[in-house]
Amino acid sequence: MAHLEIDVCIIGGGSAGLSVAAGVSQLGLKTALIEGGKMGGECLNYGCVPSKALLAAAKAAHNCRPASFAGISGSAPSVAFDSVKRGIDDVIATIAPNDSVERFEGLGVRVLTAHAAFSDSHTVRADGDIVRARRFVIATGSTATIPDIPGLDPDKILTNESIFDLHEKPARLLVLGAGAVGLEMALAHRRLGVPVTVVGRSTMLAREEPELVDTLRRILEQEGIELLEDREVVSVDHAREGVTLHIRSGSPPSALSGSHLLVATGRTPRVAGLGLQAAGIACTAKGIIVDRRLRTSQRHISALGDVIDGPRYTHAAGYQAGVVVRNLAFHLPAKVDYRALPRVLYTDPELARVGSTEAEARRRHGPKVGVERIALADNDRAIAERRQAGSIKVIVGPGGVVLGASILAPAAGEMVGLWCLVVAQKLTLKAIANLILPYPTMSEAGKAAASQHYRHFVFNPWTRRLVQALRMGLG
Repeated sequence: MAHLEIDVCIIGGGSAGLSVAAGVSQLGLKTALIEGGKMGGECLNYGCVPSKALLAAAKAAHNCRPASFAGISGSAPSVAFDSVKRGIDDVIATIAPNDSVERFEGLGVRVLTAHAAFSDSHTVRADGDIVRARRFVIATGSTATIPDIPGLDPDKILTNESIFDLHEKPARLLVLGAGAVGLEMALAHRRLGVPVTVVGRSTMLAREEPELVDTLRRILEQEGIELLEDREVVSVDHAREGVTLHIRSGSPPSALSGSHLLVATGRTPRVAGLGLQAAGIACTAKGIIVDRRLRTSQRHISALGDVIDGPRYTHAAGYQAGVVVRNLAFHLPAKVDYRALPRVLYTDPELARVGSTEAEARRRHGPKVGVERIALADNDRAIAERRQAGSIKVIVGPGGVVLGASILAPAAGEMVGLWCLVVAQKLTLKAIANLILPYPTMSEAGKAAASQHYRHFVFNPWTRRLVQALRMGLG
């Protein structure tokens, strides 16, 4: 049994915890990291990395099909499902050394492979070891939420943690949940030749711009995905040959059968067994309660990432880690500001947003809100690539200040970065309108939206009269 006396003890070796550990240890604080599962956590092993690798494989298969270009023909690709999944394992293995025990011990972090629990607000037990620290950081992440539906057996379903271990091609995949995880996995498996039905309790992506969601919905349906929205699953039957969902869409309920069921209905903070009550840390069903400095009800204990009641994205965890490191190492009153936090759905096309939607902006600012829209059908690069389904929608406040931007485009996740800067710095559309962007690119759609905002200021009867008067003066 070891007794450690250190500066910072971090519980959880996922994206959030590793980022804090790397920061504070390299700044000279004596640091311990406790992780009872896989280093790298959700993002590396069950989330961002494997899902994007699977989507990339699915896109490669999709691109092998006959294109809508004159003179191009081909045949449907042959997909070896097991080999695709082994390829995902290779991607994880390639990135894993960055998150490994060896790397962090090389940075001076004492890594304990154990499950941690607070004995009191200053002491953690990690199996047989006891750790006392001046500061603690909780970054234990989240796990898939399993809804309370009669007949649903958690041992007979897939979640984001188990679907990447599935090496047999499903005969028919049912997806419960029409959020980001559900839609991304639906598209990936459909492009790999799997019939897919998505069942959502509400309208899909209800927090995003409705017109962009409508376009994406049509695209997903054209891909062959069956979308059943605003449907309630009232019971589930598991059988040897598959699973059946009983759906309340009429009377009597309809039945939907498949070989596999992926449950993607949200995330639950991973707090069980942490001993939060013993430490006096306040928590709700949504997660550990923190202030804007990410401090819990015990001010010497911070929490970040999926375990808190806040945004659950890897890039949010990385940002939060910077706030925590500044507080711990430099004693600065750093606070989170999510105003320019982007969100991206990695379908094809991608749907990205930063800042407010039109509805959110109008609730705050009323009739002073303006909207600029540009369709990809008017963008030369999109026309050249036959990728014209999509658009950009920019929300503008008083004085031309950009309040938000939503993009539906093949590379929306890359395009939204510029708009993150604009929203973060409270810039006006003039900053975008005056940019020189490379031609032809889809990013030009954003500049077109900005230029459109000022068109009526430039091209109007008054300016025409001014130009005519100046013209007469040239004589």
